Amino acid sequence: MDFSSPKTRQAGEPVLPMINVVFLLLIFFLLSSQIAPRAPFAVTPPRLETDEASAPEAVLFLAADGRLHFSGTQDQDSDALAAVAAQAAELGTLTLRADAEVPARAVAALIARLREAGITAVALTGTGTGS
Repeated sequence: MDFSSPKTRQAGEPVLPMINVVFLLLIFFLLSSQIAPRAPFAVTPPRLETDEASAPEAVLFLAADGRLHFSGTQDQDSDALAAVAAQAAELGTLTLRADAEVPARAVAALIARLREAGITAVALTGTGTGS
């Protein structure tokens, strides 16, 4: 029987100091590099000189099943919402956010009704489901 102390394994090279050096180099290069080119001269952006707040945006939502939503009002009757949207024409361009599943004919018919209600500018954006 061998009662001598067991042999200790030789420890491998420690990698922690190497990891520290790599992170220090990474931080150094991130801080010393130039991410975007500097502007050749200082530019002061324009400021609004009136004290009035900007008008809220008028957005009309059109769901895939034909439901309409405008400014907290949700209705199936597009004529009622067209009248409400006509009141919002004072805000400027009406933004129509239609779902991707809405047929183009339905969007065109709604835009025609909005035109009849007195809205001359409609911006169309999508809120598709992504499927």
